[in-house]
Amino acid sequence: MALGRGLGSLIPAMTIKRANEEILVETGEQVLQIPINQIEPNPEQPRKNFSHLEMEELIDSIRECGIIQPLILTKIDSNQYQIIAGERRWRAAKVLELITVPAIIRSVKDNEKLTISLLENIQRKDLNAMEKAKGYQHLIDEFNLTQEQISKKIGKSRSSIANTLRLLTLPEQIQKAIEQERITEGHAKALLSTDNEEKQKALLKRILGLGLTVRETEKITAGKRIRKRIELDPDILNKEKALSEALGTKVKIIRKNKKIKVVIELYQDKELDELIKRIIKK
Repeated sequence: MALGRGLGSLIPAMTIKRANEEILVETGEQVLQIPINQIEPNPEQPRKNFSHLEMEELIDSIRECGIIQPLILTKIDSNQYQIIAGERRWRAAKVLELITVPAIIRSVKDNEKLTISLLENIQRKDLNAMEKAKGYQHLIDEFNLTQEQISKKIGKSRSSIANTLRLLTLPEQIQKAIEQERITEGHAKALLSTDNEEKQKALLKRILGLGLTVRETEKITAGKRIRKRIELDPDILNKEKALSEALGTKVKIIRKNKKIKVVIELYQDKELDELIKRIIKK
């Protein structure tokens, strides 16, 4: 993947000659083997969630081929370094109990560290929408960058930056759903079309409960009606039928997350009394 304009200027392209050896890069920098116990993650790293599956794949790759792309570090003490880019590789190396990892040592400002972390993750599509939004906001709050400046550094349009930042105005419940990847950024942007928090939460329930697509969500927020076919579990249907026959009335089984609710429909108090007697007798 081609580097963005911002990342290209901050992380020059590297030429690797041989693995497990100091390597000269185009700028004259060297790739050094740094003890893994002298490296710590950047606390301002925008990415907070690391997919277990992705980490397993990376661990297997490093076990087989080694670390191909060096980490980028900055020195924070005489024998201590902080990660600018490459936290996943560092985490995988720790799991594999490697003694050292290949790295480039670079002196950068705090806002450059955050920008590089954002760029690396965004261009590899590793950040979810909320992590991007919080990363952008951190650049604004801590380093007084404007949306236009972030746009130039990240290589995205200012409107894209602004739309992502708007996700921070959504209720915490919806933000968590985005972070957990239960809904997409497209769903979230559709929810932003209404500024009523209760409506947004109600729509989130419908998205999750009915498995609505982004297009279907957009239609609902625009006031249009949709017809959503719900696939029913045959096993649940059979159990509903068995209970209905046994109790002599309509029974509905609702499965939500790990909970199961059984709804028995009755129309008169007398029916309830009779049902209680039948259950107790059994």
